[in-house]
Amino acid sequence: MTARGGQGSAASLVLVGLACQEVGASFAVMLFPETGPLGIVMLRLLFSAVLLLIIARPRLRGHTGSAWRSVVGFGVVLASMNGLFYLALERLPLGVTVTIEVLGPLTLSILTATGVARWVWAGLALCGVVALGAGGWDRLDALGVLFALGAAVSWALYILASARVGREFPRLDGLALAMAVGAVIALPFGIAQAGSALFRPDILALGAAVALLSSTIPYALELVALRRLAASAFAILMSLGPATASIAGFLLLGQHLSWLELVGIALVITASIGAVLAAARRSAGARHPGPDTEEPLSEPIG
Repeated sequence: MTARGGQGSAASLVLVGLACQEVGASFAVMLFPETGPLGIVMLRLLFSAVLLLIIARPRLRGHTGSAWRSVVGFGVVLASMNGLFYLALERLPLGVTVTIEVLGPLTLSILTATGVARWVWAGLALCGVVALGAGGWDRLDALGVLFALGAAVSWALYILASARVGREFPRLDGLALAMAVGAVIALPFGIAQAGSALFRPDILALGAAVALLSSTIPYALELVALRRLAASAFAILMSLGPATASIAGFLLLGQHLSWLELVGIALVITASIGAVLAAARRSAGARHPGPDTEEPLSEPIG
């Protein structure tokens, strides 16, 4: 297989993973009347944790106190990110929710960049949010927007926590342990909201499907893709999330978006791609310094 063919197939894996994530989110929305958003969060984290623990079989001994604190912090972030995302989904269209959420890693990328370019991408993202507002803030729920913004902050923290845990634990060990911590945190909230629905086999089966589609399958495909794909190209593909979410929301949930909302989503995607390309150029310059090279970050972000 040629290098170009390998990268093309890797990109296809990422896109399939994105599609699975948004189909999983759509299934989760369908379960809200039965379990509530926090009930499905608990099922997703619980089934994901069980699957990851079986696959990774992490070693529990030999880790420092700092490493365990990183795992617990990562678990808290996983629980809050998923909880806030699904609480937002209860009130907002899928495409809009994902667009607002992607502002978290976009902002992180902009804050860690230098030069004028970061303000260009920040301004473009702001225009995207304004277009979303002009296209339908009157139809959006204010509390849902706050939940989505909270999910955006959590996603930025997820990137930082994931990088830290990845340095301290091998393979999937840290993720599996953090997912278990997140499941424990979500457990009382999910039980309180879902109640007796958790005893229904069909609900449990759909919860397992959401976990597979939203977590297990995408993680596996992304791991394979990252062996053949540059990190910058991978990040650009991930920024297509709002587009795939809008398509899934339209096809599976009947959620229609106005043309201004679609323009807003496109602007946020463009800003994400621009910020990632700027970061990639900065990293390349750091590896091959020249007289005009900017100083690299002292610590990688993700």
